[in-house]
Amino acid sequence: MGWLQRLLGGGRVELDPARQQELLRDVRQSYGAHARLRFPEQADAITRLLSDDDGLVVAAGIVCEAADQAHADLQGQAQEVFRRTGRRLLVHRRNYRPLWKEAGPALRWPLGALPSGLHPYAQVAGAVAAVGGRADRLDKVTDPQPFVTRLFEVLDLTTAGWEFGRVRVDTDSATLVERLMGTGARVLATMDDPPRLPPAVREMMRRNHRIAVYDPAGPRVVGEFNLGARLRETLLA
Repeated sequence: MGWLQRLLGGGRVELDPARQQELLRDVRQSYGAHARLRFPEQADAITRLLSDDDGLVVAAGIVCEAADQAHADLQGQAQEVFRRTGRRLLVHRRNYRPLWKEAGPALRWPLGALPSGLHPYAQVAGAVAAVGGRADRLDKVTDPQPFVTRLFEVLDLTTAGWEFGRVRVDTDSATLVERLMGTGARVLATMDDPPRLPPAVREMMRRNHRIAVYDPAGPRVVGEFNLGARLRETLLA
């Protein structure tokens, strides 16, 4: 509860819930798959929009909402698989990889169609960067523990989608993963008692293979990504 003590005793933090709702409404309505801007431009604009304490609250909430909705979607998919086939699928939030290893072809990547309209490469990527840029302020406006837990869920879901869910690894997707890793590291560094890295992240850290990264607009390979090495460099530094 160190974050709460700092919130109450470390200087008054002025937050405006009405403004937070306005910011969230703007982020939902102005950005996403329907917007004409490219995803990197959208994400950067969202990061700038959420650049104060109220924006930080909204940004953390967007990441948590995306993780919660993705989890609910996977639970629904598991129930549908059971209804159709009698096959039981276990959905564990701390580690989605066993689920995807077992049933990847039967599952739809949940982050690609969140019911709220949040897009992983627009609103979520922008929100993650907004928190990362002001990680030292996070515990002054909210509890960082739930945020960092949900952030690693989004990282787990994104990379499991690459490996098991037929999610194309393009520069937008790779950028999201880089931002998730960087923000996770920065938030953990601010915590008095940071949690242990989740099993999915520790498993991926043991990998050392390179993944081709594609141009979002076509079939051209524009780079490569060593996920295990980047996780180790970022989270174990």
